[in-house]
Amino acid sequence: MAKLIDGKQVSARVKEQVRLETEKLKQIHGIQPGLAVVIVGNDPASRVYVNNKKKACETVGFRSYEYALPEETTQAQLLELVETLNADSNVNGILVQLPVPPQIDDKAVINAISPEKDVDAFHPANVGKIMIGDYAFLPCTPAGVMELLASTGVEIAGKRCVVIGRSNIVGKPMAMLLLHKSGTVTVCHSRTVDLPSVTKEADILVAAVGKANFVTADMVKEGAIVIDVGMNRLENGKLCGDVAFEEVSAKASWITPVPGGVGPMTIAMLMRNTLTAAMTQNGVEVKL
Repeated sequence: MAKLIDGKQVSARVKEQVRLETEKLKQIHGIQPGLAVVIVGNDPASRVYVNNKKKACETVGFRSYEYALPEETTQAQLLELVETLNADSNVNGILVQLPVPPQIDDKAVINAISPEKDVDAFHPANVGKIMIGDYAFLPCTPAGVMELLASTGVEIAGKRCVVIGRSNIVGKPMAMLLLHKSGTVTVCHSRTVDLPSVTKEADILVAAVGKANFVTADMVKEGAIVIDVGMNRLENGKLCGDVAFEEVSAKASWITPVPGGVGPMTIAMLMRNTLTAAMTQNGVEVKL
């Protein structure tokens, strides 16, 4: 039976580290990190995410700025706000909650955020830095997965790693981070032929496909570490991941639950990125 990788526990540890470093930053340098979150429209899931980010800011001692814009906001208006936040020295991190309404081009918005304040690490400049392994920020979800893997004490170097999903937000950067740790990485997707034959080779399997209970026990190698990035809601309202938890946990060595696995890590890593941004922008050495 697999051991649980407790995302709540690991994320609490990360946030406590950020809180302590923030206290030091305030006491020694008089700097209090600030995170600006912009939400356009009334998407209920987005509102939950934004509220959780505000709570996390309070927990670690950041200033939190929320900009809630109406659904009919134009792209020009949103870009004007981003430009204002880029120029505001009290704001160290800028996050525009996705998705945005259809009249707004999310790529244009991401490109408008200053790379130094892009705490989601979506800007092309930051993506390029991740490719070459010379980065200040990492995308929050893949970074959270790496933190969870580190908590198991298992060495990634030399392991066969399989990522299911090739999104810009999770799949692609996830593959790069595993590669930077000397894993041998395969990325699978909707065109992969005979997917189970590939996933059964994985010592470390990361599922980020967005389909409930997609990964079944016959797709998993005995003793594999299984990381479930998925967050799906069943017809009965229950949350579940991309992995059929009960049957896969009987075969894996370590597994993340849903909820309580990768989810809490995303916001914890956002807090770490914002602290890093505040330190970098003020010329303070980063030792996180």
